[in-house]
Amino acid sequence: MTVHTMKQVLTIAGSDSGGGAGIQGDLKAMSAHGVFALSVITAITAQNTEEVTDVFELPASIIAAQIDAVFDDFDIAAVKTGMLSSTAIVELVAKMLAPQKVANLVVDPVMVSKTGHALLKPDAIEAMKKLLFPQALVVTPNIHEAQQLSGIAINNLSDARRAAKIIHGFGSKFVLIKGGHLPTDRATDLLYDGRFFNIYKSEFIDTPHTHGTGCTYASALAAQLARGKTVPDAVQAAKTYLTEAIRHSLAIGHGTGPTNHFYFLES
Repeated sequence: MTVHTMKQVLTIAGSDSGGGAGIQGDLKAMSAHGVFALSVITAITAQNTEEVTDVFELPASIIAAQIDAVFDDFDIAAVKTGMLSSTAIVELVAKMLAPQKVANLVVDPVMVSKTGHALLKPDAIEAMKKLLFPQALVVTPNIHEAQQLSGIAINNLSDARRAAKIIHGFGSKFVLIKGGHLPTDRATDLLYDGRFFNIYKSEFIDTPHTHGTGCTYASALAAQLARGKTVPDAVQAAKTYLTEAIRHSLAIGHGTGPTNHFYFLES
């Protein structure tokens, strides 16, 4: 009998009942990259393609129990964090990840849903910067998040470079600013390692159906890191995948439809 193994990657995030983002989007994106996806749920959101109608943060005890359960049994090659919601959850996750010494930690500082609902309480931003960023290999803010983290307006790549330097100062090894919403350089992402910048350009896909793009990008990045790619190469692979997932995005629901995580399975 042949024994099969796969790299195991953990997502710590909130759920999305609409299935396009959050835990559900993460699991799909990771699976699409050939890793075994594990999950720790921090909060339950009631949402669809049009809105987030409610959020329930899980008790600290059950979040901690989930983290203990997966680390006790699995050989986790990478971790991706998404919606952490509150200062208490950020503090808990940071405290429990620290002794694990996760080499490939991708922190996606999820702050606001695609439909505009706050997913990270304002006071939790400082906790994330102080406690989680220093543990991260890569932090992956979008333009809106990068503006909040850096305190500067970002209208072009020059602004993004300044913001990346400020965010890098919070302690992560790499900062990836996702430029999907850049006014002047659409679909251009910026990776900074403290010394050098890498620019990633791709075709801008003009579609309203982009629900879950941030979660998908960070999850694909974590999967590629788990499989042994360097950070620059993992970013390129994740960006190429995301571009195609957006190109084949799904017009389902009545609002912002999701990206198509398994576009390559279409007949």
